[in-house]
Amino acid sequence: MSIFRNRAATAAIVAVAAGALTLTACGGGGSDSPAKDNSKKKEDAKSQSKPVQIGDVKASTGPAAEIPGAQPGGTMAVYQEDDFSHLDPGQIYVSDGKLLSRLIYRGLTQYSEDDQGNLTVVGDLATDAGKVSDGGKTWTYTLKDDLKDENGNPINSADIRHTIERLYATFITDGPTYLQQWLSGAGTTYRKAYEGPFKGKHLPNDVLETPDDKTVVFHFKDAQPDLPQMLTMPGYSVVPEETDTKEKYDSDPVATGPYKIAEFKPGKSMKLVKNTEWDAKSDSVRHQYVDGFDISMNHDDEDQTKTLLADQGEAKNAMMFTGQVATTQLQKVVSNKEAMKRTIQGYAPYVWQLNFNMDRVKDKKLRDAITLAMPSTSVFKADGGAYGGEVANSLTSPTTPGYSEDFDPFNRSKKPNGDIEAAKKLIKEGGFEGKSLVYAYANTPVRQQQAVLITDALEKIGLDIQKKEIDSATWYEQVGKVKNSYDLYMTGWGQDWPSASTVVPPLYDGTQIQDGASNYSHINDDHVNSEIQRILKITDTAEATTAWTELSEYIAKEVNPAAPIYYTKVFQIFGSNVGGIRYSSDSSYVDVTRVFLKK
Repeated sequence: MSIFRNRAATAAIVAVAAGALTLTACGGGGSDSPAKDNSKKKEDAKSQSKPVQIGDVKASTGPAAEIPGAQPGGTMAVYQEDDFSHLDPGQIYVSDGKLLSRLIYRGLTQYSEDDQGNLTVVGDLATDAGKVSDGGKTWTYTLKDDLKDENGNPINSADIRHTIERLYATFITDGPTYLQQWLSGAGTTYRKAYEGPFKGKHLPNDVLETPDDKTVVFHFKDAQPDLPQMLTMPGYSVVPEETDTKEKYDSDPVATGPYKIAEFKPGKSMKLVKNTEWDAKSDSVRHQYVDGFDISMNHDDEDQTKTLLADQGEAKNAMMFTGQVATTQLQKVVSNKEAMKRTIQGYAPYVWQLNFNMDRVKDKKLRDAITLAMPSTSVFKADGGAYGGEVANSLTSPTTPGYSEDFDPFNRSKKPNGDIEAAKKLIKEGGFEGKSLVYAYANTPVRQQQAVLITDALEKIGLDIQKKEIDSATWYEQVGKVKNSYDLYMTGWGQDWPSASTVVPPLYDGTQIQDGASNYSHINDDHVNSEIQRILKITDTAEATTAWTELSEYIAKEVNPAAPIYYTKVFQIFGSNVGGIRYSSDSSYVDVTRVFLKK
């Protein structure tokens, strides 16, 4: 799946399981009295999980259906905690980058979503979701007419070919690798098959073919029924060949969506304005209601929540991207009837887990002790309370097909805030008393609070924990380095589409270990590696789901590369003049494609 970047950290992105939700008020307006917990539960996550539909040419034809009450004009203010770690589409694999991508980039396919959270894959730059042949091994896409980038340059099949081929370049390290691996080899072997287009060579036509300006053909060795869903990821958005500046593209990209970047001050602000070359008739999913977005950074959750709750001045026209109602402000929001009318919530697909750097934390007994000690309840409550998360019993989310609440190897159901005594016993048995470990965490209020909770628990069981604070804007880049100097670090991950095939291989396949890859624990287990390759070839969905479930349970019990801590929920608040707000089961946050200002 993708990396989760909510408030401080990062993660993925494409949730295909949490539906749009209607909220009711929770108590009297303005009162600070305790409010009933109306947050989403695991049952909601399960009920929200729905199959993705495949759209035809009609569903892919713009313009997008009008949003009731929408009107054009005005500038939307956006509050962000951090800068965007990447602007190059090929490098984007985090949630805030996902939301920005929906405004400024387009790919071959995209999700269309209805008010019930049902998702349909439609053609974006392509005329439909793709035509499949050769038993699922060949996919053909035809581009729509008159597509242009922000400079007015036509977008043709050569641009799509270039977009795919540049993903093999050595400077592309942080984006998804599904397509490269499906075309050119599992794990990291795809990099040996091809070096990228900048040396004048193309992928062979029996892999990637562009017979004319409008046609793109993918040839795979194995059937790839999930290609339409995979291509919706921002990592596969088009990068026009003529304006590709390679490494420099990360700071000055070219837009193809309804908005373009007019001004960018790294670490401070970004201004989006209308892309006049975008044609609504070619786009069935996006709107261009507001004149632009003024994105300001360095607003943590508490700052965002207080400002939006007060609803004064600019804040009336302001929204969150990946921010969340702060724990400290939760009671004020849920007990205020009027404030609750401008909130959304949903059960997101992410699992926060404590990764063990298995190059450094090699003893499973030590990993098990640390897992048993995790104060999951306290940790998730620091991240939005009951509206921000729920204790995790496994490494897969309740939104992922095959999830089982009964699988609970570390007794989270009875000891949700950790089993210190059981952990102490393993520490003593292993002779780990006083062992020094480095715990790395992002420098944001939520992660700082969680670091204190986790450190205290681990010190109670006899470990010596050295805390290391890291800039949250580069968090995943730092812990994604194979030769990092940390023993323990939290990451969040969720499915890229509704299949554990987008969770288990990215996180636990030892053949994928490289800088920027998402195997953050560096697990490299022969049985796990071989099972992943076996299961990936299973074409029956039910059979594959069962196999993924069995493998994920083996990983948790027999290897334990990461301690599950909590599942995530999303709870966001917006200014009173912001219209069109809806939870998106695609992004797991607000649906940015439909927002407008009411007046």
